[in-house]
Amino acid sequence: MSDQNPPPPPQPQEPNYAATPASNAYGAGQGPYGQSPYGQSPYAGGAPAQKPAVLSIISLVLGILGVLGAFVVILPIFGSIMQLFIPAGAVVLGFLGKSKEPWAPKGFWLTGIILGFVGLAIAIISLILWIVALASYGGFSTGGDFSTSP
Repeated sequence: MSDQNPPPPPQPQEPNYAATPASNAYGAGQGPYGQSPYGQSPYAGGAPAQKPAVLSIISLVLGILGVLGAFVVILPIFGSIMQLFIPAGAVVLGFLGKSKEPWAPKGFWLTGIILGFVGLAIAIISLILWIVALASYGGFSTGGDFSTSP
């Protein structure tokens, strides 16, 4: 054996963080200051922001208003005709929301369509009942006899 000692182990070098990109937990590289080289923050998780489903939401609101506002049918004929407009808008916007907003939650436009048809049914039934009630009312009298017989 010789009296020479083995060479000392090499000293660990301090890493140069500015020269090499660090990697996150998924192995993707990051630039300095925690920014991803792909343009997004590594902490921005979840789905990308979606556009609001305006037609579907308006359909839902009009459907609710059409059912809650059904008391307007107590006005003879005029109330029933007025009741036709808001639920019809709910149905139309519900079908538009279904076709033009595929990302929209199904419950919004579907509930608007269903409540719109319920509101339309209330309006049509009340309109028929008012017409029958007013047609069967025999209280209109002129007080005179207009018969042609002497």
